[in-house]
Amino acid sequence: MSTFALQPSRQDQTLGLWLGVLGVAIFAVTLPATRLATGTHDQPQLSPWFVTLGRAALAGLLSAVFLLVTRSPRPERRQLKHLGWAVLGNVLGYPLLLAYALRSVTASHAAVVTALLPLVTAAVAALVLHQRARLGFWICAVLGSALVVAFSLLRGWQQGHGFSPEAADALLVGAVVAASVGYIHGARITPELGAERVICWVCLLALPATLPAALWLWPAQPVAASAWGGFVYVGVFSMWAGFFAWYRGLALGGALRVSQTQLLQPFFSILAAMPLLGEPLDMVTLGFAAAVVATVAAGRRMTAGS
Repeated sequence: MSTFALQPSRQDQTLGLWLGVLGVAIFAVTLPATRLATGTHDQPQLSPWFVTLGRAALAGLLSAVFLLVTRSPRPERRQLKHLGWAVLGNVLGYPLLLAYALRSVTASHAAVVTALLPLVTAAVAALVLHQRARLGFWICAVLGSALVVAFSLLRGWQQGHGFSPEAADALLVGAVVAASVGYIHGARITPELGAERVICWVCLLALPATLPAALWLWPAQPVAASAWGGFVYVGVFSMWAGFFAWYRGLALGGALRVSQTQLLQPFFSILAAMPLLGEPLDMVTLGFAAAVVATVAAGRRMTAGS
């Protein structure tokens, strides 16, 4: 029986909610931490490929320890397909596209585009899992996408490129789609394997490829300590520990209730970018983030079962 099917107590609901907020806060710092790790086009630090494969390798080593200590059973053959999709989406696709994009745009900019993640995940669930969604949901999805396009066009105009979208926004959209596909396939086997074990098996299955590749890509040139700090963060917290808090929060507090804390993520990212990267609090960016989050909140209420 899935832990999500149990009616949580009031105490569990409260604890689950706070664990959900903790998980969202951890994931939100992924954007500025990734930019710290990769640097910019003008001042590059670690390569996006190394950050992607290295963070997965670090999380894979931690996962191996966890699975051994907890004596976790091996996944069944039929579960490997879903784990494989999660590897492609969450271990490779999302972090790689995000790392390349963040060399060109600020973390605050990326927070606006990636704010669509909950809505895109729901859309992928509707298409892949054949779940029904109301017409209002698809209207919100189109509206949220239009807001992101408008934001990209505005940023291009402000930077003297005319009314043309930022090239990095295509990478960010791809990252959102990749993460959504990985989330859906991971969610399908979470009731069977257990919440924390899903991310551990995902990282461990990728380890035979990510660890040798990360060692081969190890930087030969000096790298700033702040870049290594960002790398360690995305490997230990974004790729691994954050999922422990997030999944446990969903299990204790109820998935529907706790998942709403995701709406805080873009604002956490914008706030974290201020001290970590020195990015100013841009009211235009904040306004677009609030508008996108509003469409996401409205759309999620119109998904199946809401």
